[in-house]
Amino acid sequence: MTFEAFDASLSGVEPPAGLSAYLNALWHDATGDWGKAHQIVQDIETAQASAIHAYLHRKEGDESNARYWYGRAGRSFPTGKTLDEEWKLLVNELL
Repeated sequence: MTFEAFDASLSGVEPPAGLSAYLNALWHDATGDWGKAHQIVQDIETAQASAIHAYLHRKEGDESNARYWYGRAGRSFPTGKTLDEEWKLLVNELL
């Protein structure tokens, strides 16, 4: 799947079949369901899930919790990057 196809799928009512849990979470976040996105990644113990978890807490405005999850993901807090830019980066990394 391309980024353009993933982005176009956001107008649908359900995520495309066959998405990884990571992309499923980012799909739900982009369609306004932060809680579902968080629920999907909160119990997955990988660097990718931690990066998404960090992004979600940054979006929520909980910088302290976000910094914890960025550390778990082995990433720095993305100063100078908008949430939209970070979302796009995460999607592209996972496609």
